Amino acid sequence: MGQHQHLNKTAESASSEKKKTRRCNGFKMFLAALSFSYIARALGGIIMKMSITQIERRFDISSSLAGLIDGSFEIGNLLVIVFVSYFGSKLHRPKLIGIGCLIMGTGSILTALPHFFMGYYRYSKETHINPSENSTSSLSTCLINQILSFNRTSPEIVEKDCVKESGSHMWMYVFMGNMLRGIGETPIGPLGISYIDDFAKEGHSSLYVGSLNAIGMIGPVIGFILGSLFAKMYVDIGYVDLSTIRITPKDSRWVGAWWLGFLVSGILSIISSIPFFFLLPNPNKPQKERKVSLFLHVLKTNDKRNQIANLTNRGKNITKNVTGFFQSLKSILTNPLYVIFVIFTLLHMSSYIASITYIIKIMEQQYGRSVSETNFLLGILALPAIAIGMFSGGYIIKKFKLSSVGLARLGFCSATVHLLSQVLYFFLICESKSVAGLTLTYDGNSPVRSHVDVPLSYCNSECNCDESQWEPVCGNNGITYISPCLAGCKSSSGNKEPIVFYNCSCVEVTGLQNKNYSVHLGECPRDDACTRKFYVYFAIKVLDSFLCAIGLTSYSVLVIKIVQPELKALAIGFHSMILRSLGGILVPIYFGAVIDTTCMKWSTNSCGARGACRIYNSTFLGRAFFGLKVALVFPVLVLLTVFIFIVKKKFRGKDTKVSENERQVMDEANLEFLNNIEQFASSTEE
Repeated sequence: MGQHQHLNKTAESASSEKKKTRRCNGFKMFLAALSFSYIARALGGIIMKMSITQIERRFDISSSLAGLIDGSFEIGNLLVIVFVSYFGSKLHRPKLIGIGCLIMGTGSILTALPHFFMGYYRYSKETHINPSENSTSSLSTCLINQILSFNRTSPEIVEKDCVKESGSHMWMYVFMGNMLRGIGETPIGPLGISYIDDFAKEGHSSLYVGSLNAIGMIGPVIGFILGSLFAKMYVDIGYVDLSTIRITPKDSRWVGAWWLGFLVSGILSIISSIPFFFLLPNPNKPQKERKVSLFLHVLKTNDKRNQIANLTNRGKNITKNVTGFFQSLKSILTNPLYVIFVIFTLLHMSSYIASITYIIKIMEQQYGRSVSETNFLLGILALPAIAIGMFSGGYIIKKFKLSSVGLARLGFCSATVHLLSQVLYFFLICESKSVAGLTLTYDGNSPVRSHVDVPLSYCNSECNCDESQWEPVCGNNGITYISPCLAGCKSSSGNKEPIVFYNCSCVEVTGLQNKNYSVHLGECPRDDACTRKFYVYFAIKVLDSFLCAIGLTSYSVLVIKIVQPELKALAIGFHSMILRSLGGILVPIYFGAVIDTTCMKWSTNSCGARGACRIYNSTFLGRAFFGLKVALVFPVLVLLTVFIFIVKKKFRGKDTKVSENERQVMDEANLEFLNNIEQFASSTEE
């Protein structure tokens, strides 16, 4: 008998261990799948940020419209965030995350699809690439008393090219794809964290959250490597003979294989969705089902008895919940500390978002760096600085157990450094390039007051040039000319690399001593002084990125200390919504519009409409961009000073160390901040 009982106990023990192992394995599988989805999500975000300048060129659109496309991710996110947050925890969370990853991947692939339906990329009016002939038509030179070759094209061909090659409305697919990516990304963070919080061992959730965010940083690292590689590849690689392409990655018309990054991130996102469809709603569901079956008849009886009561009370509960929601919202919006907090974090993050979105354009136009080089430098220097800054911020907060005043002071220090760095950038702005017809007269001897409608000079007035063309050439005098024709060049070396043009009358009048009046294809490079400024600029930027990450981390903890404990979830959610709508959506648009005002030369697409900008006035661009950032960050310091004063007055002697309850919520707050960072391009901060 005793032996029989012992065998039963052993069997029960083995069964219990088996169930515990099943639960453990299910949770570990979920963690592994969620980690993969975090990598895919961050990769998709960084690919979009790195591709925005190339998308602008490929679809011949302005920076403000490119900014709208970039903001469509946040639009998609906002469309479903409320439904996901409210209904997500009540449904099958792993499956919802899987569906989200699937939609995210579909969005990335949709973003890349226009490449396959548009014609070959034409970087100038003279470029007619035919894959079967492997030929490129000759560049325009000074044709005195001759009819322009581009007027020979029949109206029917022009109209056909307009529809096929301009891609006038194809950018809408990129917009919709990015919006779809935003919709799909929504459930990953909130539902993943709530699942971990429900089923992780007590006290282990913070470890899992930290690990997830650390693993998620692999996404941007892969993104920067791929982005740098794809930016070197020509957009139509595999379709055209690359020997016929006469522009280089440093040319302002160069478009890399932007679509490849979206295909890779889309496929990875779809693959990451697969494991979630095989996971249970919770790891110990079989055990619960067994317990439920023992009392099934009791539950059925109770269900019948309570059904009428539930129907009666449901209406009352909905009304009560809606009323409670608005009362809670009123409570946080009438809290002066919270309102000030929302405003200054919005302003600080707006400066951050602008940097991430347009940093590649700034480094390219200011310092003459290629997209590929910029991506590489950001990946190996700026990204690690941000990651270290985030972890350092968390360590400082935990080590010194900072109070609300301490957290605000940390944010103040971060904002001060950020403001000082923007001011320093003003001294690192490179002078605009010497471009005949834009900054100088065509003879290269006198500066012009405006780049609009600069009159022709006697050296090219009889050349019958197309003034809307952009085919820059660099003269031996260090001046860039808009085209060989406008430089007054009479002959060229043909299609041999490098292409050189000779007998250039506009170069001759500048009084070169060596009588070598030739130009070669491509803009003149930046001088050594500008290159030195670039290295100083990038060093300050890396330091700024590190210190900014520390300060912004303090904001994510500060929000839970200035509202009532029962309102912290709503406070974090409302704060996130404001950052996404007024920051993530609007900032790329209005910064893009400001950047557009500094353009000196716009392209003209096949339909004759204005396209993308070819060259900016780098002096005005720097002043406008950094000036607007200063205008955003300076009020942050003022508001933080007021905030610290109010906090000191309100919590004088009462502001205790971080409580256990706050420590549990800290994971959610930190995750909310890190989610925003990933969506705003996972870490390329200026």
